[in-house]
Parts: sequence; C-alpha cells; structure tokens
Amino acid sequence: MTGASSGLGAHFARVLAGAGAGVALAARRLDRLRQLESDIRAAGGKAWAVELDVTDQASVTRAFDAAEAAAGPVTILINNAGVPSGSFFVKTSEEEWRDVMAVNLDGVFRVGREGARRMMARGTGGSIINIASILGFGAIKSLSAYAASKAAVVSLTKSMALELARERIRVNAIAPGYFSTEINATFLGSEAGRRLLSGVPMGRAGNLAELDGPLLLLASEAGAFMTGSVITVDGGHLLAMG
Repeated sequence: MTGASSGLGAHFARVLAGAGAGVALAARRLDRLRQLESDIRAAGGKAWAVELDVTDQASVTRAFDAAEAAAGPVTILINNAGVPSGSFFVKTSEEEWRDVMAVNLDGVFRVGREGARRMMARGTGGSIINIASILGFGAIKSLSAYAASKAAVVSLTKSMALELARERIRVNAIAPGYFSTEINATFLGSEAGRRLLSGVPMGRAGNLAELDGPLLLLASEAGAFMTGSVITVDGGHLLAMG
C-alpha cells in the first residue's frame, strides 16, 4: 500500500487489514506509518511500516524486499501515493509539473512494474489497484497537472491489464470523486468548496467507507474476472461535469 501515511491510503490499509490481509504500509513518513501500524495491530490486524519514496527506484526495490521479508510475497498492490496541484495552466511551473508527474504517474509506473515483475517471477498472479480520479476523465480549472497525471494513470492501467492478463495479474483502478481528507478538508469546508460540492448530483462529498466496496471487490476473488476496469465513485460528479 503506497501513500499509506494519511488520507485514502491509511483508510485503505485499515480496511484491508480488517478483511484479514497482512498490509505493508509504505510511504516516506515513517513516524505516521508506525502509528498506523500500532493502531492496526491493536485492532487485531497485521501491518508492517516500510519506508518508500516512489520517485526513487532503489527505494522501491528496498521497500518490496522489506515488505516481503516481513509479510511474504506481495499479491495485492495498491498504488495510492499521490500529490495535489493547484495552479492555473499558464502559472504552473516546470518544478510543480514534474513533482506531480514524478509521484502520481512515474510512481505508479515504477511501483507497478516492480510488483508485476515479482508476481510474474513467482507465477502466482495477483491484483494491482491504481488510484486514479474522476479528473482523469473531466476537467476543473487550476488542476491541469493533477488531471493530466490521473488521465495517464487510467491509460496505464488499461495497458498494464492487457499485457499482464496472461500472467494472471489483474490490473484495475478506482477513480474517486471528492472525499474529505486532511489534504482537502479545509478547501471543501470553504465557500469555494461548498460551491464545488453543490455541483455533485448527490450534493455532498463522499465518505471514505463508500470506497470500501470497490476496494475489496478489486482486491479479492470476487473480482476475479475483472481487469482493465476503472470504477468511478463520485456521487455522479463526473456526469455533471459533462
């Protein structure tokens, strides 16, 4: 589980651990990971904190080695690490563009490649779940770098699925709409955030628990015949974006 130190990643880790999976919690902030590891273990789950920088291949390799030494072969991989952007296109700096792509797209490629190679070497198959966004399909002002990265993740998911199907490795994606996390809670509570949510047909942001069903479907044998799918969970927001 990449990006496990906060937000969707931390929630997904708790859900998978609650369903009986041993979860390698991977991110850069080890202090946050160790607290989550403690919380999951206190609830009866199995978790291990693993330091990971998805922008560094050597770090990715070390993280997989550490995860497999602690928990055994990785059979479910959640590519969740991501960073936001918030600049209008003409004001987006080279640095911001590259920083967003380095995590949101290159990180998915790098971690997914490492996980797939290991699954192929063992011959046991597996499930890779990439976290995309409805902004991979629709547009909102000032989010061009983020939207471009997530559109690329959707496309990469399909290419991975096509190439890896014969290896019994399923590759799917979840495309959330707006869910309140520590990254965006302040914005969603602001006047601008409320205006944004007023355009969602269901009239609100999502609750994190509303992502549990799609996550468990794609991670488990319940989704055994699904690959290359992108599940949108957004209260109808994409429909209203046109």
